Amino acid sequence: MAKRGTDSDRPDLPADVDAGELDREVRKELSTLPKGLADLVGSHLVMVARTLEEDPQLALAHARFARSKASRVASVREAAGLAAYHAGEWSEALAELRAARRMGGDPGRLAVLADCERALGRPERALEIARSPEAGQLGPEEAVELRIVAAGARRDLGQFDAAVVALQGPDLDAAGEESWRARLRYAYADNLLAAGREQEAIRWFLAAAEADVEEATDAAERAIELSERPERE
Repeated sequence: MAKRGTDSDRPDLPADVDAGELDREVRKELSTLPKGLADLVGSHLVMVARTLEEDPQLALAHARFARSKASRVASVREAAGLAAYHAGEWSEALAELRAARRMGGDPGRLAVLADCERALGRPERALEIARSPEAGQLGPEEAVELRIVAAGARRDLGQFDAAVVALQGPDLDAAGEESWRARLRYAYADNLLAAGREQEAIRWFLAAAEADVEEATDAAERAIELSERPERE
């Protein structure tokens, strides 16, 4: 098997890539490397961020190369894990994110870890992550993402009512313009629908659409589609 991230398969770097675009904390971590190597690795990390959504396979190539040059830097391993996750390489994502956590002690990315376990057909492990002590240390957005994944794990196990309950809480109704509110309400509506509670699902898809100021979901379309369904006898 060919080695990943060797110079022979190093992905090209556009001329405008500047490692200075990286977050200050990441640059601080990279400063432990020799200057030339830090710039090289940093440039590939910039490319991971640039291509992650539109071309996850290319992002993963950049991340693997960066990892081959700086495998003891936590932010490099985290970038490799996120790139692997977006590329659907679930086992690799788990290994890289766990390595990053061991190095940096950051309780974040639990939702990604749990989602990888789901993707690998291990919903029980996803629920264990959601119940872990580290889950209590998450900020509001990451905590919501983990709840959404945990609800999905409940659905994987056929526990539809439990999936609905997993998403309930004061933040579901609370006002606010944070982007995670729309995702939480959308997930709640989707799980209500899976549990056979269609009218409630319509209400919550509409609530999700109201909170979705960035129009990142299709909540409004789903509410309309459900509303226009013929009534069942």
